[in-house]
Amino acid sequence: MGKELFIEIGTEEIPAEFLTKTLRDMEELIRKELTGSRIPFGAVKTLATPRRLVVLVSKVAEKQEEQVIEKLGPAKRVSFDEQGNPTKAALGFAKGQGLEINELETIVTDKGEYICARKTIAGEETASLLPALIPRFILSIPFQKSMRWSNLEVRFARPIHWIIALFGADVVPFKLENIVSGNKSFGHRFMSPKPFAVKSFRDYMSKAKKKYLVVDQDERKKMIVAEVEKAAQSVNGKPLIEEDLLEEVNYLVEFPSAVCGSFDASYLDLPKDVLTTTMMSHQKYFPVLDGNEKLMPYFITINNTIARDPSVVARGNEKVIRARLADAKFFFKEDSKLPLDQHFEKLHKVVFHSQLGTSYEKVMHFRQLADYIAAKTDPSLAAKVDRAALLTKADLETQMVYEFPELQGIMGREYALIQGEDPVVAKAVYEHYLPTSSGGELPQTDVGAILSIADKVDTIVGFFGIGQIPTGTADPYALRRQSLGVINIILDKGWQLALPELLDKSISILADKFKRPVGEIKKDVIDFFRARFENQLISQGHPYDVVDAVLSTGLTDFGRSLRKIKAMEAFKSHPDVEPLAIAFKRVVNILKAFSGGAVDPAVFTSPEESVLYQAYNEIRDKAVALTDKEDYEAALVELARLRKPVDAFFESVLVMDPDEKVRTNRLSMLSEISRLFYRIADFSKIVTEK
Repeated sequence: MGKELFIEIGTEEIPAEFLTKTLRDMEELIRKELTGSRIPFGAVKTLATPRRLVVLVSKVAEKQEEQVIEKLGPAKRVSFDEQGNPTKAALGFAKGQGLEINELETIVTDKGEYICARKTIAGEETASLLPALIPRFILSIPFQKSMRWSNLEVRFARPIHWIIALFGADVVPFKLENIVSGNKSFGHRFMSPKPFAVKSFRDYMSKAKKKYLVVDQDERKKMIVAEVEKAAQSVNGKPLIEEDLLEEVNYLVEFPSAVCGSFDASYLDLPKDVLTTTMMSHQKYFPVLDGNEKLMPYFITINNTIARDPSVVARGNEKVIRARLADAKFFFKEDSKLPLDQHFEKLHKVVFHSQLGTSYEKVMHFRQLADYIAAKTDPSLAAKVDRAALLTKADLETQMVYEFPELQGIMGREYALIQGEDPVVAKAVYEHYLPTSSGGELPQTDVGAILSIADKVDTIVGFFGIGQIPTGTADPYALRRQSLGVINIILDKGWQLALPELLDKSISILADKFKRPVGEIKKDVIDFFRARFENQLISQGHPYDVVDAVLSTGLTDFGRSLRKIKAMEAFKSHPDVEPLAIAFKRVVNILKAFSGGAVDPAVFTSPEESVLYQAYNEIRDKAVALTDKEDYEAALVELARLRKPVDAFFESVLVMDPDEKVRTNRLSMLSEISRLFYRIADFSKIVTEK
């Protein structure tokens, strides 16, 4: 049945934003360690609070699995002579493996028969392996930032104070610099700080509750929601609970309790986003809504302790929020005195990037690109696009956004509405930042979508132009996220925007800023977009070989490529797909060094050549027309008609004929046929069983 492995790492408070990923990393790493050590195990559970990381592994085997090692020796034909006696090669191999000659085995491989040494290594006791395995696991946990403390060499998210390590009921003994493993944990820092000993995970969880610890993050989250809802009901409201805030608050506390506070109702005159940002982003409060989804002058804060007098806690938080809202009200009033155009002029003095110029220049650049996109998608929007482009970054120079950077775009929209701008223009000022995260909200208006694409493409091309290209995990300007934003907006709107032409326009606008050859910039940006598009499609469940087959023919239009991929997915079940793919693997290999030429039917020397070329000519024009109409499924059905003549051709015809004229003519025909297929996909990329 195995034993339970229970680990608790007690620390100083770990930042809340670390812990969601850390839980996943811990599960992956403990699985990797146990698997790599050949130790069978059952379910893995990971838990976390700000002060402790917990791992529970059930049914851990008490002994390693045996390991069978095979070492391949020389071929059988050189290992034994004609009489069956071992040669020096076989004897030397046996000696080197510590075996007698009669202990060697003969195995059959793809290359023939070989002699083989097979050894069985007995498994060690798990208890003897864990003292090295657990410290290795702990030190391998990655964090966004780690630190050293005192004079120690250990690096971790925050200083480690204790470690529980139990295998069954027994302590796994080891020392991690100054920390000695044991069976003692510590209760809540303020309400029950003394240590307590545990015998098992079940015993630990039972005692933790008495020590004011809610170790299970899922249970803690449910408690927070219940506490917040109860507090909101006390003022006849309901809480505004956003998942990101709930997740963050969950990892700020070990024992949650809620207190409801209030603020002056006059602050409700501020834009809703100002109030919610102040409460949620800055103070980690949950706003309260009435039955009409309007904000009420209340907030709910989650404490890490049970308040002796909730009114004292409420007054303290009310004092803080009052000061924040008073500042916001002042900034809002002052900013509203100036039109956005005057705020925009201040961008002359704001550096966007030392090599790309000021924020004012940035706006003027993507304004031109936005005008170009509007002309391509909907010329009737030109005036609104141009006006909105000039206002997009104006709020960056307002006092409100300076104090609350999270409100960029939001305040631009609000100030635009106050000064009487067209509501579509005002909304576009906000929407041009969207999406702000992977899978986030996309612009709803066409004006906002055009500006978002223009701003993001301008940023990507600009940074590629000066050599600031993302590498590995380093992407300081979020170019990967921005490229996905461009892709998803175009797909959402169904626009046929040719990527190469869009890049050409952006490159022409930014040309005087570049430090690299224009050709390299364009190629690198297209490859960058292709990689992001490919990864997204595969993550959405599209077969990787189909995605590769379509994108290998070139990326010009995201929507068109996606429609080809969907058509290829449907066509993949067609009985002729695999034979065609196998044939085109041969075609690609044959044509690698061929530069092309004209086909002359008079040079054909076999009926199979004539039949294939005739079949190709019969379907070519129809397949091209269907492809041009983007009826890819029908076009693929036409192309499938070439399967039998293609098979017959390869069965009967030697493509690489000794006669150069015949050979070139056959290669030219295959080249023409392959180009017809390439209009949809590179069939040689389709994975086949053969």
